[in-house]
Amino acid sequence: MQTLQKDQTTAPWLVEHPLSADDQAAMDAMRVIVDPNKGKLQGIAARDPFDSIMEHVSAPAGVVYEANQIGGVSGWWCRPEGARPGEAIMHIHGGWFNWGSAQAFRHLAGHIAISAGVVVFLPDYRLAPEHPFPAAAEDIRACYAGLIAHGFSKVGVTGDSAGGNLALELLVHLATDPATGSAALIGGVALSPVTDLTLSGDSWSTRAVDDPYFTKPQAAELVRSYLDGHSPEDPLVSPLFADLKGLAPIRVHVGTAEVLLDDSVRFVERAITAGVDARLDVWEGMAHGHLGAVGRLAASAETLQLIGHFLSGKFTNAEA
Repeated sequence: MQTLQKDQTTAPWLVEHPLSADDQAAMDAMRVIVDPNKGKLQGIAARDPFDSIMEHVSAPAGVVYEANQIGGVSGWWCRPEGARPGEAIMHIHGGWFNWGSAQAFRHLAGHIAISAGVVVFLPDYRLAPEHPFPAAAEDIRACYAGLIAHGFSKVGVTGDSAGGNLALELLVHLATDPATGSAALIGGVALSPVTDLTLSGDSWSTRAVDDPYFTKPQAAELVRSYLDGHSPEDPLVSPLFADLKGLAPIRVHVGTAEVLLDDSVRFVERAITAGVDARLDVWEGMAHGHLGAVGRLAASAETLQLIGHFLSGKFTNAEA
């Protein structure tokens, strides 16, 4: 198993989490199942099988789900027992901008809701190729504004994979345009975010064998579908290239068995340089989306605990 470079492991903003023997065995068993299908999810035909995978995330106890609409965007509420009033999280689901749904990701978001003690809204943002950039980003901004219009004075933003990209884009937007409601923002969490749509990170080659899910040709086609001719170097689609000054506090989680590893490392490194309250948690041996294995992996439970601790702390300390 490859590890981080020596100069990265000594960075004060980076925390490495070792792989336990039990998690190693679980990951080995998982690879036997998923390896034959590596890189094969393509186009809109992959939507149903992708949603089926996410539907298998364990359902947390004590969460009520409700289909609704916020800011003109349909989605699902995840309401944990005893949720604090006036506080909410918007979780943006993954799926390489082409797949995924709020319904399929509701259990994952439900775990985040319990960990932070607040309600979570999952928007069903528009997907490519039917709705290429900037449709998804427009929906996310509208949903965030809708939460504030509904009386939520404190809002956190989380996202996984492509959803992490959209979450970071929103944070950049709020940092550059305070009139859009940045006062309500308490911080964000990105899980294995796609930050560089040029796909230039070294881990696309150095982790190509370790990653059990994605290949560069597969990702390139999905990104092409999303961008529809738009430049991948535009900071509006690749947060890695954005001006990160003034960004809200951010925490990023990623596994070492991911082709997207460098997307996280480089983004957090740039955020720290810009003076942002940022931290990167790197999980040894974990593949993409390991939080979805909560209940089966110790690393997933620990990741969830850290997410909840960060967000609940920011909610508590944020000005009303």
